Amino acid sequence: MKVVVLGAGLMGKEVARDLIKNDEVKRVFLSDIDINVAQDFVDTLGTDKIEVVELHAESDDSLMEVIAKGDVVVNALFYSFNERVARAAIEVGVHSVDLGGHIGGITEKILELHEEAKAKGVTIIPDLGVAPGMVNILTGYGASKLDDVESIKLFVGGIPTEPKPPLHYTRVFSLDGVFDHYTEPSKTIQKGVLEEVPSLSGIEPIYFDEFGVLEAFYTSGGISTLYKTFPNVRTLEYKTIRYKGHAEKFKLLADLGFLDATNTVEVDHQEVPVRAVVREALKKKLELGTKPDAVLLRVIVAGEKAEQQVTYEYEMVVRKDMTINETAMARATANTVSVVAQMIGAGVITERGVFAPESIVPGDMYIEEMAKRGVVIKETSHKSAMIVKW
Repeated sequence: MKVVVLGAGLMGKEVARDLIKNDEVKRVFLSDIDINVAQDFVDTLGTDKIEVVELHAESDDSLMEVIAKGDVVVNALFYSFNERVARAAIEVGVHSVDLGGHIGGITEKILELHEEAKAKGVTIIPDLGVAPGMVNILTGYGASKLDDVESIKLFVGGIPTEPKPPLHYTRVFSLDGVFDHYTEPSKTIQKGVLEEVPSLSGIEPIYFDEFGVLEAFYTSGGISTLYKTFPNVRTLEYKTIRYKGHAEKFKLLADLGFLDATNTVEVDHQEVPVRAVVREALKKKLELGTKPDAVLLRVIVAGEKAEQQVTYEYEMVVRKDMTINETAMARATANTVSVVAQMIGAGVITERGVFAPESIVPGDMYIEEMAKRGVVIKETSHKSAMIVKW
């Protein structure tokens, strides 16, 4: 199989690193507008399986030319490109997966391309990061073991293992993405009713061994397509995990308009976007560098099985790989999208069209493949008393 990776940023590089380990992957095309950055990375791998190609993602012609080189394309560009990449992949007849960014209806627009993709014999799976992505796959797997799903609760967070005040946070992906997740409303289902709640609200404590008591709060995008896949559940919610006090500090920034993409001020007779200034200022403070990070995940799926109340819980704690300076977030995210891309290329996933991760990715095989990469997801389950029906 030949795989095209769009974008030689952190995630794109780690996807390429994983792909070359598979003997069935004969060629990887790592594309970026800056081919020197991509080539410098490739030179560290000691492989002849990767070819660096120039990509101008703003150009549909460039996108299609690059995508056409592969059997599967992994889109590791910023999520604003996701719909454009999906359309280009369908046009040239190449399977496509992306890292998600379920904000502003982007994923819904991609799902609407189902019939076009099916007609071209193409499989498209959006939202394949950690959240959305890993949480979707694990939710789908847990739900497949139940007769009726009643509750889905999702908790995920990328945090530094050596937190520093005042924010106790380091940047492991785009700050623009973080700001979007913190300012857009969060979809949730409570008592069977779909509603939107403000992000950075709903703060609750959550405990992980070795990390102690942390906090979890609503942020946008995390439940992705799950509210459509499981519309009849009583509870569905996604919360981001951070160190205690984080949400309150960022809520202050949001309330002051510092994270508003439309907010501008005039400085020395020049119009200045406030969010851009805050982003650049925080970049310096929140740079991860060589410091260690961790990704924490807990997915709780509860419902009925054979007239018993059954709960499946999935938990993951993954840390930075210090031997190759691969962040925990990159290990969890890049490996997820790489594993699914390889499933499509290898013919494990054969359905054609556009699919949400929870409806098509085999959860047992996914957990097994992630474990091979040092990303261990533990499943536990428990049953309660028999349900008595009157």
